[in-house]
This record gives sequence, C-alpha cells and structure tokens, in this order.
Amino acid sequence: MSKVFFAAAVLGLVAQAVPACAADLTPLEQRWLGAAFPVLEYSRGLKLPIDIVVQPQAGPNDVPMAMGFAGGRCKLVLSLRGNPNAERQLEGVPADEQGELIEAMAAHEIGHCWRYAQGAWHALPAGFVETGEETAADPSLLAASKAMRETRREEGYADLVALAWIHDRHPGDYGRIYAWLERLRQDQPVAHNGHDTRAWVRLARDGARFGAAGKPFEDAAPLWREGLLSDD
Repeated sequence: MSKVFFAAAVLGLVAQAVPACAADLTPLEQRWLGAAFPVLEYSRGLKLPIDIVVQPQAGPNDVPMAMGFAGGRCKLVLSLRGNPNAERQLEGVPADEQGELIEAMAAHEIGHCWRYAQGAWHALPAGFVETGEETAADPSLLAASKAMRETRREEGYADLVALAWIHDRHPGDYGRIYAWLERLRQDQPVAHNGHDTRAWVRLARDGARFGAAGKPFEDAAPLWREGLLSDD
C-alpha cells in the first residue's frame, strides 16, 4: 500500500465518524491513526460498531487512546492534543519501532469493543462463577471490589487480544512487544487494581500458545479463561 493511499484510507476511516475533524488532524494524530489502521480496517471488515472520536483538548487524566461506549456503539477516543503524557508509554523506544506498539494499543481497545458488541461486557464465560469478598460488611466496598475485578478481567482479555494480534501480524516483533507490555504491567501502584493484568500477560510469554488461527478475539479466549483461574 502506498503512503499516499494509506494516509487517505486513514482519513477516510476518521471521516466516517468525525467528518468535521478529519481534515484537521495533527501530525501526531495522523501518526497514531496510521499505526492503528490495520486494526481499524480489520474491525471494519467484521462490522464492529466503531466510531473514532478525536478530542480537541485532552483532559488532565486522559490516556492517549481509550474505548468508550454510547448508544450501542464503541467510541475509540484519541486524546493527544495538549496531553503531556501522550507518548509516555513509548519513551525509550526508537521512533521506527513505535508503530507496532501503537498498533498493539489499538488492538487492546478493539478487544474491548468486541466484548461489548458480543453482549459479553463484564460477563464471565460459561462454567465460571463470581467469587470475591461476599461477606464484606460494607456494601459499597463490596460493590467497588466487584467493579475492580470486572475491570481487571476485561483489561486482561484486551491485553491478550493485543498480543494475539501481534503474534499473528508481526511474529518477528512479538518478543520485544511482549517485553514492553510486561514492563508496563509490572508497574502497579496497588496489586489487583483494575489494570493489574499480570495473571494473563505471564501466560502469553510464549506467543505460540495463541495458535495459528489468525483470529485474535477467539485466539485470546483460552488464555483468558486460564488466567481467570489464577486471578486471586
């Protein structure tokens, strides 16, 4: 694919969701969307209900790329403008090696959309039952603990989707991208918080465990179920 056609295709995807902003993307936004393009194109082929939202100004706690849901659709939100931490996760990575990392981030977010579109958001797979602090005296603490477990499970699934995507599309880069994600997940302020996905990431050290089906959402599922058994 030529660079000109590639850029036009990226802008075309954005124009479908935010036509007023598509022509005004910053170079940084174009770079991120260009890196995410293979994931977005794959998702479009599956007819996932995704809109791309480009924030005109990032909020104080916004991450550069996130997934939200509204009106039965997924919202891939870019918050890069005015965001001092926009590329913090890429620090120390040579510029020519950052594209695959952004692509992995996009696959992670699309993993969330897949779960939402399947009507499985926060749902456990068949054969699993909810466990936790069921005897907690304070109902608000019980609810907060349950919400954190649900978030952690979804983040674990999305991390595995990202790794399954890289294993299939960029097998030669799997080792370095796995190491990058593993380092990110080791930096946890509190164990078992909503983004502590180490129970799942460690299962994917050997990318061959994903198999060769080339379907990242399905390929991630067996390791996700295995990780649910050790997420305690």
